[in-house]
Formats: sequence, structure tokens, C-alpha cells
Amino acid sequence: MFEILRRFFKFCDAENRRKFHLSIALGVVNSFFMALRIAAVAVMIQAVIKNLSENLPFEAKTVWLSFGIILASTVCAIITKKNMSMLQTEGGYRTCAKKRIEIAEHLRYLPMGYFNANSLGQITSVTTNTMELLGDVATRAVMLVMQGLLDSALIIFMIFFFDWRIALVALAGFLLFQFVNVFMRLAVKNISSQKTQADEAQVGKILEYIQGIAEVKAYNLTGNRRQDLNAKIDRCINACIGMEMRCIPIAAIQSLVAKLTGVAIMFSSIIFYLGGSMELTNCAVMLICSFMLFTALEVGGNYSALLRIIDIGVKKADAILDLPTMDISGKDEGGDFECQQTAKQDADVSVGETRGGVKITTETTTPPLDISAQNITFAYDKRKIIDGVSLTIPAGSTTAFVGPSGGGKTTLCHLLSRFWDVDSGSVTLAGKNVRDYDMDSLMKNFSFVFQNVYLFHDTIANNIRFGQPDAPMEKVIEAAKKACCHEFISALPDGYDTIIGEGGANLSGGEKQRISIARAIMKDAPIIILDEATANVDPENERDLMTAVSELTKEKTVIMIAHRLKTVRNANQIFVIDKGRIAEHGTHEELIKRGGIYARFIDSRKKAVSWKL
Repeated sequence: MFEILRRFFKFCDAENRRKFHLSIALGVVNSFFMALRIAAVAVMIQAVIKNLSENLPFEAKTVWLSFGIILASTVCAIITKKNMSMLQTEGGYRTCAKKRIEIAEHLRYLPMGYFNANSLGQITSVTTNTMELLGDVATRAVMLVMQGLLDSALIIFMIFFFDWRIALVALAGFLLFQFVNVFMRLAVKNISSQKTQADEAQVGKILEYIQGIAEVKAYNLTGNRRQDLNAKIDRCINACIGMEMRCIPIAAIQSLVAKLTGVAIMFSSIIFYLGGSMELTNCAVMLICSFMLFTALEVGGNYSALLRIIDIGVKKADAILDLPTMDISGKDEGGDFECQQTAKQDADVSVGETRGGVKITTETTTPPLDISAQNITFAYDKRKIIDGVSLTIPAGSTTAFVGPSGGGKTTLCHLLSRFWDVDSGSVTLAGKNVRDYDMDSLMKNFSFVFQNVYLFHDTIANNIRFGQPDAPMEKVIEAAKKACCHEFISALPDGYDTIIGEGGANLSGGEKQRISIARAIMKDAPIIILDEATANVDPENERDLMTAVSELTKEKTVIMIAHRLKTVRNANQIFVIDKGRIAEHGTHEELIKRGGIYARFIDSRKKAVSWKL
């Protein structure tokens, strides 16, 4: 139990850990005030007994003393309880909120290969179910378990002042209760792991079901036919029921031990009184203490089974946070690169040249943002995707990657922009290995327009200013106009304040694509990567989209993956990627003359375009 609590407190950040520690200290004070009720009851009982047995007058000050002790202890207990509860509640919820953010930040720097169908359910489950559970259950369970232990310990401590023999009986019952409690935690150990695994599988399958809802409807995979989803839900139900069924018998034994401890205290107190070794006052007080003790024990014991769930939740979150990230700190002390435009302007100015009436006396130190790969390889799940690729992309040029599907084009782009780290070889930008630069600084130099655009559940304006959250509305509108999406945005009922459904569900493919281009224009990075950006666009949207792409790529280094002839034919260089290798390299005209893969590819495209009914 204490190991689980220690691990949970370590899981909390320093600020919230202090809140929990302070709440425990207040819990000790609260337990002390609660235990003072024993003293108040003892004073009153003693006065009543003397009045009945010795005919001594019942003094008013005795009543006031007892009443004063109870009132003071109750008021102080309420105050400490309120502050203790607030500290633990704030500590629990804020810890979970910060951990969600910490996990999100950590995920940013994991290799893209981690994000697959298997990990999606786990990530979603941990950041939603697990964190919600820790926020709700952990705070309450830790608070009640700790309070139950503290109250029980202080009641036993107070009993020592009345009769050490009864205190030993109470201590024995307390230890026996904790012994049974160990079996409670052991009983749910395996089933707790099964429950969390079932939760992850259920979340992953539900996400898969929702994301593939079109296929679900098309193939009538609803009702009783969604067997896989039903199986995951049933598994989760069975895990929850199994946990309860395992806990119920041991919880009953635990409750019985708590009550028998009270009975043992009562029986011992009566025996000692009848034997003449205990005063009637102390006997009466011990009878009351017996009820207080088993109540305190049950409060802590009933929630202790949840500690195992908390422990698993903490381990699940830590497992994600312990995943090795790519080296994101880098070795470069200079921070960001200079943008391409600045580099180009500086490169055009020679030493001694006069510009604007000022003589230039120093040379620029900003290197051009050339991208180079030297014999790079990359494998995913032991399957080699990129095999010994070497290439150079000069700053300000346009480079196209073409080739069969599955040949490694997208993976190569991800390696050049360091979405993944290469297994061997090196990728350099401006003459330095990309691993030597701070990850955030490196990413500022790349803008991406993917084939499958993802827009966030937010306003259109905020989706456009994603790369510059503080950008004024004027810049947002300017970027939208360049991306040819200002007109359709303005026609929407709320204009730029229109809320986009998750993933951009309420926009057409062309509209989403142009908004993503506006987002890239807003970022104004010197290197643009276009991954099949025009592949799924209808002819009506293609003209506007090509205009937007043209605006985006002005004076930029452009890397594109494309299959359309008019998209690649004007590229400065074309790499044909096949089976993870560079099969051909050259300009459009050079590759056509060779009559190789590219020429056959272009010929087949021409035939497909010219085919008519």
C-alpha cells in the first residue's frame, strides 16, 4: 500500500506533491481533533458516573468543558477537513491535467513509427480513461485510505492513555485488518491489468469503428454483425465484473475483521471491568472507541482495492513518458536557422558593395539551406523501407519524388524533415546534421501539405494561424486570399469564426486542402513539402488549388511527391524512388530520353488522361 502511495506521489509534479504532503499533515491534525472526542466523552461519562454512584453534584462546568472540547474539535476538524480535501482535489486534478499536457508534449518527439493502430487505443485510453480515473478515483481513494489509516492510528494512540491492554487488542485488530487488505490488493492485481488492457482494446476498437464508419455502413457491419467490437465491449464488461467478484468476498472478510475488532475491544473492556482491573469510566469510553475504530478501519479499507487501479494507471502513463524520444535538444547553440529569403538576400551582397548608401564590410555567415542525404537507410518492423539513398536538394530548387506506391517516397520525405531518424547514414541541412539542431528550431523551417488534411475542431481562423497563434486577423485573411480560400470562407454564416468539425468533416476535400495551404503560407517556412497535395482534388477545385500551391512555393525550397505530369515536369530535378532506392535521377527531359521507369510512367499517364468513353 505504502509503495503504491509513494509511487503516486512521485508521479505528481513538485507543486502538487507538496499539496498532497500538506494535506497529509492536515489529515494528522484532523485525526487528532477527531480523537479529542474521546476525551470529551470521557469527561462527561466520568461526571455522570460520579453523580450516580457517589451522589456528587453534576457541575455545570463539566458540561461546558465537554461541550467546549467537542465544539472546538468539531470546528477545527471541519476547517482542516475542508482544506485537506481542497488540497488533495486540486493536487489530483491538476496533476492529471499536467500529465495530459506532458504526454502530449512527449508524443511530439516520438518517432512517427510509434503512431499506428496498435498504439492509438493505448494513447487514447491513457489520456482519457486513465487520467480521468486518476483525477476522480485517485484523489478520493488516496484521501480516504490515508485518512482511515491516520484516524485508526490516532484512536489506538489515544486508547493507550486509558488502558494499554485494550490498545494492544485494537492494534492486533488493526494489523489483522491490514493483513487481509494485502490479500485484497493481491486479488485484484491480475484482473486490474486485464481491465486496463480491456479498456485500451475497447477504446481502440471504438475509434477504429468510428473512423471507418463509411465502410461500416457500406458493408452493413452494424448490429450483431459488429462481432469484433462487441467482443471488446464484452471483454471490458467481464473484466469489471470479475474485479468486483474477486473483491466482494475479501471485502466481506475485511469488514468482518473490523467489526470483530470492535467486538473484541468491547468484550475485553467488560471482562476487565468485571474483574475489577478497569474503572467503569474507562470501560464506557472503550465501548465508544470500539465503534469509532471499526468505522475508521472500514473507511480506509473499502477504498484500498482502488489503489491497485491507481498504480496501474500511473504505470501506464509512465510507460508512455518513458518511451525513448528522438534526440531533440541538438548540439547547435545558435537556435533557429535564418529563413531562406534572408540567406538569399545576404548571399547576393558581396563584401564592399554599397547598398542603401551603406558600404557592406562583412560577409554573411548564414549558409544556404541545402538539404543532403548521404547513404541513408531506414527500416520499420525489420522491413527495410529506404536502402542506401544519397541525394542533394539545393536551396530554392524544386525537387519531385515519383515512383510506384509503397516505394518509399513519403518515408524519404519524413526522414529529410526528421519525422524519423535514419538507421544509418546522415541527413544534413545547411551543412549540419539535422540531429545537431533543436527539434523545434528545425521544424520552424518546414511546412507540410499532406494528401490527407487534418483540421482541428476549432475556428477556421485558428486553424489557419496554427503556426502563429498570435497572428492578427489581417495576416490570416491575407494568407487565406493567397490560398484562394477567402471567398468560400466569407460565404460561410460565421466566416472565419466558423467552427470546423473534427478533421474538417463539414468541408469539402478541396476546401480543406486550401485551408491547409493557407496554414502553411502563414507559417512562411523556407522549405515546403507537398505530399500528393493535389491527388484527391476535383477539377473544379484544381485551378484554385494550383494557384494556392504556386503562391505557397514562391522563392521556397520545394519537395513534392506527385504523379501528375504537369505537377512534376517543371521540377529542377526528379528522383524516381523504387523499392527504397533511387532508380533514376534527372530533369523531365533527361528522364524521358532514357526511356526507363519514368518514361513508362509518363506514357501510361498520358494514355490514361486521353482515354475517353
